Amino acid sequence: MPHINWTGGDEHWTQKGDVKLFLWNKKANPSVPFAGTIFFVHGSSMASQPTFDLTVPGRPDSSAMQWFADRGFDTWTMDHEGYGRSSKHRDINSDISNGADDLAAGTAYITQLTGTKQFMLYGISSGALRAALFAQRHPDRVSKLALDAFVWTGEGSHTLENRRKKLADYIKLNRRPIDRAFVQSIFDRDHPGTADDATISAFADAILTLDDSMPTGTYVDMCSKLPVVDPEKINVPTIVLRGEFDGIAGLDDLIEFYKKLPHTNKQFSIMKGISHASFQQKNYKMVYHILHSYYTMPDPIYVA
Repeated sequence: MPHINWTGGDEHWTQKGDVKLFLWNKKANPSVPFAGTIFFVHGSSMASQPTFDLTVPGRPDSSAMQWFADRGFDTWTMDHEGYGRSSKHRDINSDISNGADDLAAGTAYITQLTGTKQFMLYGISSGALRAALFAQRHPDRVSKLALDAFVWTGEGSHTLENRRKKLADYIKLNRRPIDRAFVQSIFDRDHPGTADDATISAFADAILTLDDSMPTGTYVDMCSKLPVVDPEKINVPTIVLRGEFDGIAGLDDLIEFYKKLPHTNKQFSIMKGISHASFQQKNYKMVYHILHSYYTMPDPIYVA
């Protein structure tokens, strides 16, 4: 198994009852104006650092956390319970609601440590569901919400349609095995070619350094319990991002979700040439640009 050296950041730990949660922070560049605090929320099949702080030789700015930190953002992420370095001892499947509880504990820790009271959230795939549910429960802690590869009811999602064929197995077990072939399948299932081989290999190395199995809870929720969030109760500025070829996020499903969001400071962006794992795609710089634009957009002066 390869060993990954994570550098340039600070590790932190907080508690959720008897559960230890790992947090990773990259501080804002002090030589540029402070731009806010971003909390990155990972998905179903990988921990936080491989997703948001990945280093790939020959691929500049491969770490989303570092790219945003360089531009004045204090950047944070965490391993949800059952993932990466966080606790895995409880007999649970780490579902989406439990992930939202993790975010409540993580943001409370950061607030106590730094005084930050509001966060810009970015969630990918089931991480978007965790972030959305957290925003629904704690709107006072969210200044802006970014939902990438999101799914609301599951309508039109061919990936979830295929995944439901194994639902009975996922329900029986709290964890499912993963390997390098599984990581490769994330990039092959929708539209092969949207990510380069070196990035996929580095991503797999980073994931498998930390885990050889993943919780089943988010799979069970996404295959059998949608919707798990109510858009009419997510009253914060929100951007919904969808990769052109994403098999999780049905376009019509997302548009209906978007229409029901009550906060009028909202945007919808379709990202050309991207399938599912946005930050590991060839067009990753485009994703950074869209997020940076939304996170730095001035608040409206006139409000009707």
